[in-house]
Amino acid sequence: MAGYTPMIQQYLKIKAEYKDCFLFFRLGDFYEMFFDDALTASRELEITLTSRDGGGEERIPMCGIPYHSAENYIKNLVDKGYKVAICEQVEDPKMAKGVVKREVVQLITPGTVMEGAMLDEKENNYLASISRFQDDVYGVAYNDLSTGENHVALITDGWQAVVSELFNRPIKEIVVSSELEESFQQDIKDRLRATISYQNGMDIDDSFTHLISALPDERYVQAFGRMINYLQSTQKRSLDHLKPVQVIQLKQFMSLDMYSKRNLELTETIMRKGKHGSLLWVLDQTVTAMGSRMLKKWMERPLLTRSAIEERFNLVTGFLDQFIERDMIREALKSIYDLERLSGRVAFGNVNARDLIQLKVSLSKIPEIKQILQQFTSQRIQRLAEDINPLTDLYQLLETSLIDDPPISVKDGGMIKDGFNEQLDKYRDASRNGKRWIAELEQKEKQATKIKSLKIGYNRVFGYYIEVTKANLHLLPENKYERKQTLTNAERFVTPELKEKESLILEAEEKSVELEYQLFSMIRDQVKTFIPPLQELADRLSQIDVLQGFATVSELNNYHRPTFNEEGTFDIYQGRHPVVEKVMKHGAFVPNDVKMDPEKDILLITGPNMSGKSTYMRQLALIAIMGQIGCFVPCESANLPIFDQIFTRIGAADDLVSGQSTFMVEMLEARHAIANATENSLILFDEIGRGTSTYDGMALAQAIIEYLHDHVRAKTLFSTHYHELTSLEQTLDKLKNIHVRAEEYQGKVIFLHQIQDGPADESYGIHVAKLADLPDQLIKRASVILSELENKQDSLSEVVEKKSDDQQLTFFVYEEDKPSADRQPKNKAETKLINELKHLNLMEMTPMEAMNELYRLKKKAAEE
Repeated sequence: MAGYTPMIQQYLKIKAEYKDCFLFFRLGDFYEMFFDDALTASRELEITLTSRDGGGEERIPMCGIPYHSAENYIKNLVDKGYKVAICEQVEDPKMAKGVVKREVVQLITPGTVMEGAMLDEKENNYLASISRFQDDVYGVAYNDLSTGENHVALITDGWQAVVSELFNRPIKEIVVSSELEESFQQDIKDRLRATISYQNGMDIDDSFTHLISALPDERYVQAFGRMINYLQSTQKRSLDHLKPVQVIQLKQFMSLDMYSKRNLELTETIMRKGKHGSLLWVLDQTVTAMGSRMLKKWMERPLLTRSAIEERFNLVTGFLDQFIERDMIREALKSIYDLERLSGRVAFGNVNARDLIQLKVSLSKIPEIKQILQQFTSQRIQRLAEDINPLTDLYQLLETSLIDDPPISVKDGGMIKDGFNEQLDKYRDASRNGKRWIAELEQKEKQATKIKSLKIGYNRVFGYYIEVTKANLHLLPENKYERKQTLTNAERFVTPELKEKESLILEAEEKSVELEYQLFSMIRDQVKTFIPPLQELADRLSQIDVLQGFATVSELNNYHRPTFNEEGTFDIYQGRHPVVEKVMKHGAFVPNDVKMDPEKDILLITGPNMSGKSTYMRQLALIAIMGQIGCFVPCESANLPIFDQIFTRIGAADDLVSGQSTFMVEMLEARHAIANATENSLILFDEIGRGTSTYDGMALAQAIIEYLHDHVRAKTLFSTHYHELTSLEQTLDKLKNIHVRAEEYQGKVIFLHQIQDGPADESYGIHVAKLADLPDQLIKRASVILSELENKQDSLSEVVEKKSDDQQLTFFVYEEDKPSADRQPKNKAETKLINELKHLNLMEMTPMEAMNELYRLKKKAAEE
């Protein structure tokens, strides 16, 4: 380092403390980057790479951006997962002895963004931390720095449960111990695609003890300790807006693992990764950014407590019954700015006068909102009005202090109203009167000199001056004017009288601007004391917004209020898929019923591809989720159980990142459901077993169905193309066959999308291929092959037999069961069975008939 210039040495010293960040090093009006930072930044930001002499043997790579337009560049880097350390000059260059002192004043990371332009207003920006305790228990903490909210949860089900929990929220950055296993860190990068940061300290400073007073034990405290230590080390400024930590009791909410959230497309679609086409897209009828964020939180954690669900329903009903008042509420809420994030910026100190005017406008609407809520006949909605604090004192402070259209900068003056501060009024009076005196002086000098073009001007270098063109210089009186500046066509002068007034005016203006900034800082500090009630107000308004949104979407889409039962009955009449019916361009959505009583746990669904099996299964889960977040549901009527968990295996997407095939992913998701489901869970399995050979797939599918039936007993929808499985209805009491209707007409298949009892009669696979416009020659050849296969069935190579001890089917014949070539029958009964086997014409049987015949013979052998 010794060979470098002092400035480059300073850069390298600071960079050494922020090795994993881009260091934005302030030089005059630019943020400069050097060495590897410059090489990477020039590529990522598409800016010019240059170089400079830094005192070493080679020129140093360098690139830079103007400080006043840095926000967009920082956003670009942060969106790509990078961190940016802002290094500012912290002393006046004029006062510096040697190199200007510089320090990192803020570290901007994907999880700690505060600037409005970098944030999605309808999306939380979460930072998470993971702490590992004994017995494979993990503490997960969440923070949204822009809103101040903090949450913490304990997870006792291992690492995969941690990943599922983190997948449930929009996590941008995850803080871990530097000692966390490398495989876990890689899992975070690959599956959650989050930036990893490190923080080992977990002790909490005394100034933050008020945030953790409600935490039940030390593990929760330590989990949050890692988070707050990271925030302190990166932000280097006030964190007064942070809310007390709330404990997430995971058992109080429906559990939606990462597979279910993805497969059901709750907040984003699988293909496009966007909101359009998701359940959130349909349900979001909120009008505020705060309400939209709260809706997403409710969707991530559906309720399990019946009374809490019914309370939401009662409020939605109240809003639904009075359209005019609800519409008035929507209009009033449209004037409410993002109070949560405004509070954060106030505490952070980066709020400007326009932000505070937005706050004032929002507060001005609160009395109107309270008045409208009191007009509802529902007493519950009226109580919502009673719980709203209008923060009148804060409104009066902003109303009396700030003008309605202040400038963006808080250091140029022009923000504070006349009459707010006596000293400021005096400065302004001196400035205004002085400028009036200047205007009067100009007129007087014009008259005295008879020079009509004479004018008095001002610039920052020379101050006030009298300008006279050279053609009129002879008209000026001698010894009164002092020459100040010579121009090409004019001369500029000053007089003793002008100098005196200039001093008074400039002093007044300078002191006025300085005083305004002091007053604004004082106002901002006063606003900061209102942050807790302001955050509570934001929470109340967000709830009102979500509830009126539920009423609005229910009215628009003809949703109805469901009822709940504790008997395990699932009875939906004319149910619809909320998203599919919204995006359908041609024809109306075909509604279907769902009936599952306590005696029927499994619905085995058969039917051709494209007939609507997956849609039917998904709509069942979405109706359950909508009901448990407090929204009415798309059907004519619904009587639902309260599900504690929903598990899905729908679709076929290879996990390319981890190198796992479709079939492996399918088996892992199936295992996850089987291992964690309870009697109060809902399981959706779509064509399990199709990723392997026919017999392997059918064997696994049947074994899974039997295990769910005998051991798990969760409500299950299981779709399949293995028509042989429909015979399970005869042996499994709680299984029922249903199918999706399709009819063949003039050689074409017509999908009716109607669910009916019983199994499907055929799969129509070739008809579906024809609809996909495969070549005619290919279709004809497939039909010939199908005909040959149907008329010439291969014999089964493996015997399907029923175990007598545990009633489970086995699909494998073990070595000790194989008859040897020289083995002779033991008795006449055995001889008779062998003869029956020999005379079976398997070529004339369907696979199902062959299996039934084998089962009959096996049973007969056991009896004899």
